[in-house]
Amino acid sequence: MKKTKLIYKLISITALVVFIGFFSCSSEEGPSEDIVFVDEPDPNPDPNPNPDPNPVVIPDEDTGPYTTCNPDGENATRTSNDLPNPVNVGTIDDRSCYANYKESTIDGVTWGIYNITAGSNNQDAANTLQPRIERSLPVANPNVGSFVKFKGDFRILEVGDAGSFGQDGSYIAQAKGQHTGGGGSPDPAICLYRAHPVYGSGSDSDKQVAFDIYAERILERGGSGSGREVVLLKRVNKNEITSFDLEVGFKVDPNDSSKKIHYCNAIIGGEAFNWNIPDPERGTQSKIRYGAYRVRGGRAQIRWANTTHDRVQM
Repeated sequence: MKKTKLIYKLISITALVVFIGFFSCSSEEGPSEDIVFVDEPDPNPDPNPNPDPNPVVIPDEDTGPYTTCNPDGENATRTSNDLPNPVNVGTIDDRSCYANYKESTIDGVTWGIYNITAGSNNQDAANTLQPRIERSLPVANPNVGSFVKFKGDFRILEVGDAGSFGQDGSYIAQAKGQHTGGGGSPDPAICLYRAHPVYGSGSDSDKQVAFDIYAERILERGGSGSGREVVLLKRVNKNEITSFDLEVGFKVDPNDSSKKIHYCNAIIGGEAFNWNIPDPERGTQSKIRYGAYRVRGGRAQIRWANTTHDRVQM
């Protein structure tokens, strides 16, 4: 935790801007972009100060050593290995040979299992796009009053750790949408929700015991090298059931009825994190994906349950 505190202090003192290789959450991942870290307080300075000597076993967690690819994780195409009637809504996009989408029932709740490992993308060219098992959802048009809304509960058991802040973490969900005027990816990510590992102390010093949830937001549409801001939202504990609502759509600008706002509003664990997307007039659609995406080191394990999706077209 001393290391985590030091990072937060450095961010607030120096307004740190770092340059990292960033892969966007689209079907085409973009070039390196600047990441601007926005000063936010540490929501929980002492995670797990007194580790349980007899921790509860998590029934659907993968533990111990593993191999990048496994026979039961290899799929012929990105959509070929979904379950016949999955409990989670949306169309599967499976680009990992570690494991296919599975389900587990715990205390009467059925959870979708999304497990990926570094280097396990067997669908795209080597060393290009990051592994993922995500679900895509229907797209809404850019008319005022149109929106898409996703709701679900998630649990995080593990996320990627590649040894540095810019490379660490895995995405649990993202808002996407194309735009006019060119620039950037043909299927750009707008706001990505990234979980970073928080390690315990003492006997738990090598264990991920909590996760900081960040919003990774565009600064402008289609800007080459314009960067993204990374804003700390909140911290959740490992295996903690957390509610997640995300609505993306267009509405009238209350300050000018001739203009519109493209909004991306999340509620995570009951806390609202609202954000207006830059250049709303350039936006041509709203859409959402969720699951597990990006793991530049190690393994990521995300669980989703009680998922619903609504689309309103005006």
